[in-house]
Amino acid sequence: MTAPAGIDPRGPRFAAWITSALLLIATVLGLVEASQPTTAQFGWFAYQPLANTFTPGSVLAYRATQPAFLLTLVIAALFLWGVLSPRTQPWSALFRSVVRPRLAPPAELEDPRPPRFAQGVGLFVVTVGLILHLLGVPWALPIATAMAFVAAFLNAAFGLCLGCQLYLLLQRAGILGRTPRLP
Repeated sequence: MTAPAGIDPRGPRFAAWITSALLLIATVLGLVEASQPTTAQFGWFAYQPLANTFTPGSVLAYRATQPAFLLTLVIAALFLWGVLSPRTQPWSALFRSVVRPRLAPPAELEDPRPPRFAQGVGLFVVTVGLILHLLGVPWALPIATAMAFVAAFLNAAFGLCLGCQLYLLLQRAGILGRTPRLP
């Protein structure tokens, strides 16, 4: 199996800056929302039988319409887009059309498979946070977005792609990216 054409290594770092900004906003929104109670509260009058009455459907709808959930859902869709079609993903298209023409050509190109795998890892992390949030696990969403933020920020600021490192580790172990050799 031949390696796919290389990509400019500055492209994933550019995308990581935008993704880390979105994840930071989602984390802050999630922390604000998670710190506010969602149980029935009583006002000055202790007996309010219809105040804050939640049914299971309304609780799910409430969780699904919180700003942190909606932003994280958009981020998950962008991660999915990056896994399925990295060339048409918005940050990739923005980099190719606006940023890259203003830069000198890269010294070397990199294999696109590790960054694509890293997008899949980000998708997995935020999807777990979204599902746990809908199931009512407190703090699941801000913890998941914070974990994804740390990974995106490390990639953007220092060029350390944790998902890429995981890909290379799994490749060395023979789990990913290698075709089995016939004896």
